[in-house]
Amino acid sequence: MDLSVVRFCWVLLGLFAGVASGLDITSSGPTSIEKASGQSVKLDCQFSLAPQDSGPLDIEWSLLASDNQKEDKVVIIYSGDRAYEDYYEPMKGRVHFNAADPKNGDASINLTGLKSTDSGTYQCKVKKAPGIRSRKMLLIVMVKPSKPRCYTEGPAQEGKDIVLRCISNEGTSPLQYSWEKTSGNKLLPASAVLDPVGGTINVRNASASTSGTYRCTASNRVGTEECILHLNVTPPPNTAGIIAIAIIAVLLILIIIAIILFCCCRARHRKKYEKEICNEIREDVPPPKSRVSTARSFTVGSQRSSLGSMSPSNLHEYALKPQYDKIPSSEEYERPPSQVPLPPPNAVKMAGPNLSRMGGIPVMIPAQNRDGSIV
Repeated sequence: MDLSVVRFCWVLLGLFAGVASGLDITSSGPTSIEKASGQSVKLDCQFSLAPQDSGPLDIEWSLLASDNQKEDKVVIIYSGDRAYEDYYEPMKGRVHFNAADPKNGDASINLTGLKSTDSGTYQCKVKKAPGIRSRKMLLIVMVKPSKPRCYTEGPAQEGKDIVLRCISNEGTSPLQYSWEKTSGNKLLPASAVLDPVGGTINVRNASASTSGTYRCTASNRVGTEECILHLNVTPPPNTAGIIAIAIIAVLLILIIIAIILFCCCRARHRKKYEKEICNEIREDVPPPKSRVSTARSFTVGSQRSSLGSMSPSNLHEYALKPQYDKIPSSEEYERPPSQVPLPPPNAVKMAGPNLSRMGGIPVMIPAQNRDGSIV
């Protein structure tokens, strides 16, 4: 059966029972209550009985569904001289009968720790055969504004537009915002445009007098909260000076990079040049002195063996060769081969027979250039 039909039948039954019995609900308080979240509320439901109402007493509180397609939620009941207060899980421990014994005519209930989800239409139904009576009450649980957040938008500089904004994230609508200046002359700037719904102040062409302390208050029908904002309007920065400093910094960086590249290239070129000089054979440099000394020492050390190997046939050639039969002095060691003195033309020649009697063997001595190198 449709729920609307059931409700209609209950209403007709209540009207008929109310006429036939003396049961009546005597509460005359408001049928709509507004409370803030976290607070407590009493839903009043006083009733009176008549002698003809002799049946068992039943009291039922229910939260009516806003949609007819949904079922009502029973919150608390009294039946058989016993209260069932933990009947509805979301309100468990928060709903109680106002009287210790409701059968004395007080079916009122108390709700504690209200939440926004507790909002709705509550129905108190009292049944005592043959009478049935009910009363409805609207409960609106409002959430007071949370502490708002104050901040600015835009640069806080002279000549710029600044927006002072205030926002509260929680709170039952409608929320209203108000601004006031609490420092200086305590007057809002003349160019300020206030939006009480959006919670903003738009200050155009801000000046130094705009600086100060501002307070924003967010409010609704159940509470208020506020926040403080300190505004400091500064002169605009020196743009030309900043640009000049930036240009100088860039130039310095470029100069440092150029110096580093120049030093690297120069060091690389010097290393390459030194390597080429080391590998180059120069023709105008005389041979090392050790080479001349070696040649001469070889000739002096081997003179006896050379003389012993001469023959009469090559004795004449030997006589014409330079004489190395004495140890050269230090000056001769230092003298270039080209400056070594030649033997005089009238030098005494050793005869072949004398050389043979001495046991010598003729040998061939390699020819030398003027610089001392062997041919």
